[in-house]
Amino acid sequence: MIWAILKRDVVLLLGGGRRGGALLPILFFLAVAMLYPFAVGPDAQLLARTGGGVVWVAALLAAILPLDRLVEPDLEAGFFDQWALRGLAEEWICAIRILAHWLCFAVPLMLATPIAAVLLGLSGEQLLTLELGLLAGTPGLAALGVAVAAVTAGLRGGAALAGLLILPLAVPLLIFGAGSLSTGGEGGLALTGAASLVLVALSPFAAGAALRAARE
Repeated sequence: MIWAILKRDVVLLLGGGRRGGALLPILFFLAVAMLYPFAVGPDAQLLARTGGGVVWVAALLAAILPLDRLVEPDLEAGFFDQWALRGLAEEWICAIRILAHWLCFAVPLMLATPIAAVLLGLSGEQLLTLELGLLAGTPGLAALGVAVAAVTAGLRGGAALAGLLILPLAVPLLIFGAGSLSTGGEGGLALTGAASLVLVALSPFAAGAALRAARE
């Protein structure tokens, strides 16, 4: 059952359903990396110094784009009620949804990061640190996305509200992740991974409680 739900979620988030797919966040991510050098000029040192932070901001915004598809369609269609009748707790469903969201936005994002690094003039060492930071931090972004989507599901203007809520909550991940590029890597990566782990551990319970409240 869990594998079937994960497969279904991945297919829908990748565009197998009637809603959008995973291509838009990646195109948005690459568009930011492409346009940023035009905004700040051709200064290679400036691009190398600030490019990692730009990638992190673009990753956060790419994670926000599918928020309206993470929870609300299934809540409106009654899938959470059906899963509850089958004995699957909301926390398990949300944990599966976090994994599906991460697979559909973070993995393609990390595959596209070398292209962004070339556009921003990042070195090979910076690219490695950036990839490791995204590997450590994007699970936290995915967990935040599902939790915020569950809290705002069913509310008028919920998608816009979710985007506003996730931005301040993601600031620690952005600070630690982008900071790892300027501090040599290990300390920032460790803090990024720790913050991400806390979010992954807590978000299913917060999202599950929000969904139970929405169903009552």
